[in-house]
Amino acid sequence: MDFLKSIAVAASGMRAQAGRMRIISENIANSESTATTPGGDPYRRRIVTFRAQLDHELDAHVVKLGQVAMDTSAFRTRHEPDNPMADAKGEVKYPNVNPLVEITDFRDAQRSYEANINVISSTRRMLQRTIDILKT
Repeated sequence: MDFLKSIAVAASGMRAQAGRMRIISENIANSESTATTPGGDPYRRRIVTFRAQLDHELDAHVVKLGQVAMDTSAFRTRHEPDNPMADAKGEVKYPNVNPLVEITDFRDAQRSYEANINVISSTRRMLQRTIDILKT
């Protein structure tokens, strides 16, 4: 694989992981929100998917952010009869977001992002060495 292809592939990975971190941030930000109507459903956790795509210009496979799916697991509930968003039983639904899971996913995405930065940095160093060799 040539140098420019490796940089482009790593950059596509960085874009995909940046999108993943954005969705994870939204999940964390909404982890304690409630529904807008009494007894209604609150924010539902979103899950990122990735897809491989052939970049015809590069003649290489790159990664793209795929569809963002909804987590269909059950909402958390708390008995809060004084809460205006409580249903008839006094239960309030909270998002199906576990901040610990989200933080773990965020760190994983961050490490993947950093790995792609390292690929780009290494490729740039190799390019610079090649140019230096050609100059001599």
